[in-house]
Amino acid sequence: MVAKLIYPEIHELIKVKDFTTLKGLLAEWVPTELAELIADLHKEDRVIVFRLLPRNLAIDTFEYLDVDEQKDLLKAMGQEQATILLNEMSPDDRTALFEELPAEVTKQIIMTLDPIERSIASTLLGYPEDSVGRLMTPHYIAVKPNWTIKEVLDYIRTNGTDSETLNMIYVVNESNILIDDINIKKFLLAPLEHKVSDIMDENCIKLLPTDDQETAVDYFKKYDRVALPVTDSTGILIGIITVDDVMDVAEEETTEDIYKMAAVNTLEYPYMNTPFWQMIKKRVGWLVILFIGEMLTATAMAFFEDQIAKAVVLALFIPLIISSGGNSGSQAATLLIRALSLGEVTISDWWKILGREIRSGLLIGTILAIVGFTRIFLTQVTFNAYGTHWLSVALTVSFALIGVVMWGTTIGSMLPIILKKLKFDPATSSAPFIATICDVAGLIIYFSVAIFLLKDTLL
Repeated sequence: MVAKLIYPEIHELIKVKDFTTLKGLLAEWVPTELAELIADLHKEDRVIVFRLLPRNLAIDTFEYLDVDEQKDLLKAMGQEQATILLNEMSPDDRTALFEELPAEVTKQIIMTLDPIERSIASTLLGYPEDSVGRLMTPHYIAVKPNWTIKEVLDYIRTNGTDSETLNMIYVVNESNILIDDINIKKFLLAPLEHKVSDIMDENCIKLLPTDDQETAVDYFKKYDRVALPVTDSTGILIGIITVDDVMDVAEEETTEDIYKMAAVNTLEYPYMNTPFWQMIKKRVGWLVILFIGEMLTATAMAFFEDQIAKAVVLALFIPLIISSGGNSGSQAATLLIRALSLGEVTISDWWKILGREIRSGLLIGTILAIVGFTRIFLTQVTFNAYGTHWLSVALTVSFALIGVVMWGTTIGSMLPIILKKLKFDPATSSAPFIATICDVAGLIIYFSVAIFLLKDTLL
């Protein structure tokens, strides 16, 4: 917040080219604040500011930038500066950048890296897209079970600088097979003469590099860890992933789900950076599908054309009926999609969920029916708007509301579970999609109730 208050001063220093003062000022900032500043600057000013930063601060700041901003800076740098920067980056952050670059550009850049970093980069990029291997870093602290606590602490002081995190220390045998992961707190509190084996419990949670990144998100949530080890199929420790990288994955997954629930294909770039025609392409496909679906609503109305002609008053309540079904269905779908993503419910709970939602739909529908009946009654008393058969109309609307809302909650809760069972993303049962299904069904329920209750009177 304090940094943002002096943004105008930063812009002025750039304008008058007082780079000496600017360099001294920026050196006191933290990487996250500098990343926000660089994102706020014009492209030509970003390179100026970035080149004024001390080397280590520049590397840390670069890792906090969005991929698009990283690519812009790399284009503006000389090859030597870019190579230094990429060699010093965390392997997982560098992999995330390489994923967004054209394949040929990535190959060229990898060839400029140091042999060790080149090998690491090639290995990580060799894992499947969206796998744990792409998030992994080989920079961690591993110790042996026969070491003393003093030896471990001395080793950390000597080798801990390049480690991604020091919160967790990993115990491996002579073959580098993972035995345990231990919180640094245990080492700090244990007597110096004790051995690592004295504080081990061998209760280690680990991932495989081929696991899906969503699996890593679930593990971090379930076990409340700041880092998790990654082993190959034989148990050899090959890297770790940290919670900051998993948070980025969780954000991407949540964003994707939100887009799907709104019937929009996922955007590859921020909203303002997405080309206009690409934005249209992302939105129009689902809208066409939903439009075709809504045509069934017109078909349903045409089927009940005779009833509408005989009792025009029924048409007044069509928007009320179908919107109630769509809204209740969208609510249920949203609740279930979120519950499934958080692991609060599973597919095997479908019967309990169905019963719960039927009861919910019945109660909610009854409440809406009472409100609807009261509204018709007051309008009739005040304006005599519905004639002598107002009571039959009111009962038709009320019972139809109960049926439509129950249908909405049922289909809204079951469709995400069905999609999950079929290995599809439950978020695909978007609110507009549910609303379309409920619109058609709502009309059928409404006019079926009307035919039953208004027979020999209005119909």
